[in-house]
Amino acid sequence: MSFSAAAFRGAFLLILLPVSLLAQEGGAGNWMMYFGMNKLSEKFSLHTEVQYRNHTIIPNEVEQLLLRTGLNYHFSKEAFASAGYAYIASYEFESPQKPPESTEHRIWQQFILNNRIGPLKFEHRYRVEQRWVNNDFRSRFRYRLMLFIPLNSKQIEAGSIFLGLYDEIFVNSKKTFFDRNRLYGALGYQFNRTSNLQVGLLHQQVNDFGKWYLQFALVFNPDLSKKARHSN
Repeated sequence: MSFSAAAFRGAFLLILLPVSLLAQEGGAGNWMMYFGMNKLSEKFSLHTEVQYRNHTIIPNEVEQLLLRTGLNYHFSKEAFASAGYAYIASYEFESPQKPPESTEHRIWQQFILNNRIGPLKFEHRYRVEQRWVNNDFRSRFRYRLMLFIPLNSKQIEAGSIFLGLYDEIFVNSKKTFFDRNRLYGALGYQFNRTSNLQVGLLHQQVNDFGKWYLQFALVFNPDLSKKARHSN
């Protein structure tokens, strides 16, 4: 068996084992996500995002619906800044009512910087959020360090199997200073230059409460620029 095949099997089992154990205990949720970065010109692209988060492994008990969009300005291939808007509806577990218990309108800004060491890609994300949760204003800072590791190729390209790992911290401007921490690991497959699928686990720690989430993420980044349209 080749190294890449062994690494793939090991990573897959590493994800499936804790999921099966948590599903038996009923202690995990599920997030289904879509992310898009659609190129508009050489310098600008559009961020689109939908997240359907569930209290349970089976996606039948909604916890949050998150819709986020924004405009990206690219300084180079490795650095860009963004600003945009997000809407988040939150629901309590087994809620008897159809409307959400809380709604949030959010303005956000971020800066992303990528760097590479051999086959490894590191992504640093710095994000600031201004949040109106049921008309109560809050602000928050987030930092995420993500690592991409190709398993069957020297870099992530069409046909690549890869690992995606990150840790993210959340810091509030008031009330509880340290809001939460997210630790994530996933196995991904790169279909082509514009799309990949990731399946993994996220552990979210909020104060003294922690919970695991099974995650499915589709990334689709079509080129919507005039140059791409004319070439077609």
